Amino acid sequence: MTPAELRAHLLAARLAGVVGTTREESLRSYRLFAARDPRLLIGLEPERVWGERELLALMADRCGVSADSAHTFGHDVIDPGRTLAALDALAERLAVAAERGGPVLFGTGHPHRLLGFYAVLADALSAAGCAVLTPAQGRCVDITTRFGLRTYNLDYVRGVGLVRGATAERPGGEPGAHTHSPLPVRTALAAAADAGGPLPELVIGDHGWVCGAGQLGFEAVGPADVNDPAPFVGEAEGAVSLVVPLDDGVRSDHYLPLARYVLNRACLSQ
Repeated sequence: MTPAELRAHLLAARLAGVVGTTREESLRSYRLFAARDPRLLIGLEPERVWGERELLALMADRCGVSADSAHTFGHDVIDPGRTLAALDALAERLAVAAERGGPVLFGTGHPHRLLGFYAVLADALSAAGCAVLTPAQGRCVDITTRFGLRTYNLDYVRGVGLVRGATAERPGGEPGAHTHSPLPVRTALAAAADAGGPLPELVIGDHGWVCGAGQLGFEAVGPADVNDPAPFVGEAEGAVSLVVPLDDGVRSDHYLPLARYVLNRACLSQ
């Protein structure tokens, strides 16, 4: 895809432009983040105080949402130009990672949507000589949910970390559980360190994976929606290296052209 063709795809699939995320969802998330709600911090420990106005200004700058606090209803907006620029920057980082040949770690809290996107990138970096790490596979992770404390198992599918219900079987159609928790990536990184094995030079993921890894000092990159301010705050403060603004709730196949575009820009095999 050319940049123009990808821009058209972003708009048609509602990955950017007018997206499925509502303005009400976004503003509620900013309020909760400003109150330091752990559900919105997702592993990040902000260095400064972020009020709702500061967060709205940041998200307007990084994503292109309306900076007008009086705009409180309707669907939110992501500037496709910002998404394209961030995808180009992601391609540059992947090219550097491939040139170095260092170990990488992938993980997602949205496996139903983003697993295929990361798997394509993982395959390409593996083919380029990077070790795709899978530390702590099968390890139990206790995560607090709205239903109480639940135990999950850390698993990897095509090199991409995710969690599954501890009592669930592994049917082919069940890619994993939805979570924003940083505990999976903390568990993976701690296990890698304890084993004395290689640590990732780059972590690629979303939500708790990118914020949790960035907070621990690892280079971390990945996508984020406009109702998830934590990665963008992390990027602004230097904990997260790069965030790609896009809607993280569309059909999984809509993300594959983005992966192919990034690999083409990085001159990596698909």
